[in-house]
Amino acid sequence: MTVDINEYAEGAVILSDLDNAIIGIVEDFNGRRILYSKSKILNILMVRDGMTMDEAEEYYDYNILGLYAGDQNPVFLDVELTTIPVNGEVSYYLH
Repeated sequence: MTVDINEYAEGAVILSDLDNAIIGIVEDFNGRRILYSKSKILNILMVRDGMTMDEAEEYYDYNILGLYAGDQNPVFLDVELTTIPVNGEVSYYLH
């Protein structure tokens, strides 16, 4: 099923030229917000803009993560975790 992201997450801040880094939509009391993958953003900056990893991380930290554009500001997935049961307890595997 396709979704019109502008309609489904009306009012959410969408970052220019980073559509391929969108991995979902989250919601809170302020409405729906766009969820981006940090690793995909870094990859786009390195491939598209020719940045090194250090340059991409610095650009991300200052210009993307540091952006505040309102209550429906985008959110970013830093790491993905998988739960693994170990001896009756839950452990987390970092991707």
